[in-house]
Amino acid sequence: MLPRVYIETTFVSYLSAWPSGDQIVAGHQKSTHEWWNFHRVDYELCTSQLVLQEAGQGDVLAARERLHLLNRMTYLETTADALSLAKELIRAGALPAKSQDDALHIAIAATQRVPYLLT
Repeated sequence: MLPRVYIETTFVSYLSAWPSGDQIVAGHQKSTHEWWNFHRVDYELCTSQLVLQEAGQGDVLAARERLHLLNRMTYLETTADALSLAKELIRAGALPAKSQDDALHIAIAATQRVPYLLT
């Protein structure tokens, strides 16, 4: 059984985007492509409905590419436990109040016992 990794929206955005002229963004894109090309086979790739919703926004062609990358991954449920944990992460100050979706990504991965989160 392969270890599981939760693939967050930013990861597929870097993976599917046109090469950036910004050096920092280009570096993120390069490391994302390297992980995808050389390491994804070592993991069970997981994602969630939240990622699908986020990835489906924006430019239609870009969204289609992001969703295509996500379509063969294992989909994790957004359970009541995940929703509760996400609220607690915000309440406790582990993440800022404006980061509710980020808290939910973390909570989905944690409650589904996914040890890695790629963003």
